[in-house]
Amino acid sequence: MRRPTRQINIGSAVIGGDNPIVVQSMTNTDPRDVEATSRQIAELAQIGCEVVRVAIPDAESAECLKEIRANSTIPIVADIHFDYRLALMSLEAGADGLRINPGNIGARSRVEMVVSAAKERNIPIRIGVNAGSLDKDLLKQFGGATPEAMVESALRQIGVLEELNYDLIKISLKSSDVLSTVKAYRLLSDRVDYPFHIGITEAGTLARGLIKSSLGIGMLLAEGIGDTIRVSLTADPKEEVWAAYEILRAVGSRARGVELISCPTCGRCEIDLQTLAEQADRELRGITVPLKVAVMGCVVNGPGEARDAHVGIAGGRGFGLLFKEGKIIERVEKDKMLSKLLETVYEIVHEEGQV
Repeated sequence: MRRPTRQINIGSAVIGGDNPIVVQSMTNTDPRDVEATSRQIAELAQIGCEVVRVAIPDAESAECLKEIRANSTIPIVADIHFDYRLALMSLEAGADGLRINPGNIGARSRVEMVVSAAKERNIPIRIGVNAGSLDKDLLKQFGGATPEAMVESALRQIGVLEELNYDLIKISLKSSDVLSTVKAYRLLSDRVDYPFHIGITEAGTLARGLIKSSLGIGMLLAEGIGDTIRVSLTADPKEEVWAAYEILRAVGSRARGVELISCPTCGRCEIDLQTLAEQADRELRGITVPLKVAVMGCVVNGPGEARDAHVGIAGGRGFGLLFKEGKIIERVEKDKMLSKLLETVYEIVHEEGQV
């Protein structure tokens, strides 16, 4: 059962309540390069990213944000650290949301200015708690960057905003440690009803980051915790968006694009299954229709094991069996297996009237 939360709007994206879990990513271009940043946002939007965060490290970046926002078809969250003036400039530039840590942007008067400007524009603020930047007194009180310390940090910052009669709040509690992150979200979910942005920060390179993120995000989603997600990877941000949808699909939350299944191979496999599966996966990434496609290495068990796939190929010695909706429809020569598989998939896509 989904954790009940308040609903907020980040531009056109509706967060929390009973709304679908929103997929986010973050640009890794220089924000002062308007063309490159706008191009990357467009690429992310094309593959399903619904909210994108842009780092604003200086005044020039904040000034460029106006044009970046004008070019974007999806909401933009300005990521601010330390300088409250950058938050104010980002709001003026048209940011749809702010990501700040109220504790690190200066005196109370500065927080009040940011909150006042956000309230005036009905712009939400994400309180971003990170295990690596907790206040020293919390580290001393809790004996380190524990889940309890992260929760206390979040409650402090929530309290500051609530005292200013501001409740357009979203919260994240991130650590590079999976179990600490999960515990922190669990603890805070019993204390507040604000929507949560979930993820594992500094998760690592593509393979390592996918493992940690899938485990942590998957555990939380399975418990009904999470309203937006970002899969943080040291990789192309497009990989983050793809991974997010795959995690959502795996927990039965949202389905987008092709789910490719393939067997782990064994001594019966008589084709280069790894290459075939990787090529098919790469070619099918652009499809948005929810489909299951199977690439199997054995004509004996392949079609049966992938019976619920919309389309599949099962390789044999020098040939493959092409099947559709569980039925074998054609015997295909080895060098045509990929093209025939793709052709059959696209037939279904065009029947659905989508890409």
